[in-house]
Amino acid sequence: MRLSARVDYALRAAVSLAGYGDQWVSAEQIAEDQGIPRKFLESILLQLRRGGIASSKRGPEGGHRLARPGEDISLADVIRAVDGPLVGVRGERPEEVTYPGSARALTNVWVALRVNERNILESVSLTEVATDHLPATVTKLLEDPDAWVVRGA
Repeated sequence: MRLSARVDYALRAAVSLAGYGDQWVSAEQIAEDQGIPRKFLESILLQLRRGGIASSKRGPEGGHRLARPGEDISLADVIRAVDGPLVGVRGERPEEVTYPGSARALTNVWVALRVNERNILESVSLTEVATDHLPATVTKLLEDPDAWVVRGA
C-alpha cells in the first residue's frame, strides 16, 4: 500500500485537530505541529471541510477543528475525503476490474485487499491515534515480528 504525501499530510492534520479537541486552531499551528508546508495544508484543509471532516471559522477567534468528535472519524474517512476509495486499480474500483484467462482471480485478490485495509483503517479513530491508544486488533498485528520486516527492493 502506498499513501501519497497528500494523504499522509491529511491524516496528520486531522490527528492534530483531534488532539486539540473542540478548540479552534490556526492552519499555522497545524503546519508547525506537523511540519506540513502551509500552502499544501490550506488545500488539504479545504478538502477536509468539503469531506465533512473539518470545519472552519474566520476571524481572530477562528481557525479549524473537527466537524464531529474525533472518536467518530476513522482514518478511512480522512483518506476517502482527500483521495477517494481506499483501493483502486488503474483508477477503477477493484470489483469493476476484469482480467482474461489465468489472471482472472486477481480481481478477487484486489477485493480481499480492500477488505483488509477497511478492517484496519475503519477501526482506528483520529482520537485513538492522537492519544496513542490504538485498538487491540491493530496492536495485536504489531506483535508479529514480521510486521516490522521490509521485504522486496
